Amino acid sequence: MTMNAFITGAFDTPVGQLPGSSCMGLHAQAAMGAVADAGLRLADVDGVLCAYSFTQPHLMLASVFCEYLGIHPGYCAAIQAGGASACIMVMQAAALVASGQCHHVLVVTGDNRLSGMSRDGAVAALAEVGHPQFERPFGITVPASYALVAQRYMHEYGATSAQLAAIAVEHRRHAGRHPKAHKREAITVEDVLASKEIASPLRMLDCCLISDGGAALVISSRAAAANAPGRPVEILGAGQGHTHEHIVVAPSFTDFGCKASSVTAFGRAGVTPADIDVAQIYDSFTITLLVELESIGFFERGEAGLAAERGELGLGGRLPCNTHGGLLSYGHSGAAGGMFHAVEAVHQLRGHAEARQVKDAKLAFVHGDGGILSAHCSLVLGVD
Repeated sequence: MTMNAFITGAFDTPVGQLPGSSCMGLHAQAAMGAVADAGLRLADVDGVLCAYSFTQPHLMLASVFCEYLGIHPGYCAAIQAGGASACIMVMQAAALVASGQCHHVLVVTGDNRLSGMSRDGAVAALAEVGHPQFERPFGITVPASYALVAQRYMHEYGATSAQLAAIAVEHRRHAGRHPKAHKREAITVEDVLASKEIASPLRMLDCCLISDGGAALVISSRAAAANAPGRPVEILGAGQGHTHEHIVVAPSFTDFGCKASSVTAFGRAGVTPADIDVAQIYDSFTITLLVELESIGFFERGEAGLAAERGELGLGGRLPCNTHGGLLSYGHSGAAGGMFHAVEAVHQLRGHAEARQVKDAKLAFVHGDGGILSAHCSLVLGVD
């Protein structure tokens, strides 16, 4: 099965603390960069997908963006699925070009979450994730929800805080090779274990960053991709999985929708986890990546933490993972956090990742999850 959809343009803005940046400004910078990378003009774009913003919330963010940029696409919509938004947008864009409804779909994300929000504002925005009746009144936080998953996983499979820390250390090592990364200074397992406890067993360095930044892709039909100046990256397979929204209703604390989404994506692409050269998997917390690596099928149950300790997620390891540094070290800017993973996959498959390049990377896996391991979307990308 082929989806007849290709990534022809990719761009990400600087990331970190960007004083004076704005949500729409970052959207525009990322969009124009991706369109130029695809060898197009803004007028060539006939579909636009945006996600959401914490600093400039609007019910019709995609329409606001098109107005800001002065474009008038034939298809325009906003998708809100938390950290899964970027992958779902790519999946939707692939369907639009494969069905002939669009030739070039711009998928764009961005937010100035670090410089544009107060600490209290950020906490209040994230509190909306909790169930209004059964979670929010009791003060549960997003880190506490993921800590529940960590506690259960550690109880069942014997993972340790040091294994979680090894994931954070490897991500920082990856980020140290990326000139744009928000955090590049090396850390050790001891540094992670000594960092402030946020929600036991998760500590500060087990948690993602808060950053400013934007990222965008252009998804084109097979015919339209033929004229792309750069190497088109084919979207070989995509899938979603949804088991719950609120953690209090989750059917399991160790199996999540990433199992279904990845099975679908791999099946449509006609490949297996063993075929993947490089993976970019959502890492809002160290435990997020740990459970997803195993649910997706890259490692057996109880093995991912040990693999991280052995360096198997590093450059040259069995599964180079989040080679830009991920949300833990590269940066997390709302929906753009997930888009950074997709952009990094494109860099790897094009052979443009420089010091962090995975040798001969032909197949990449990208995964996003939103909420508390709630919404899941997996992508398999490849080049000839």
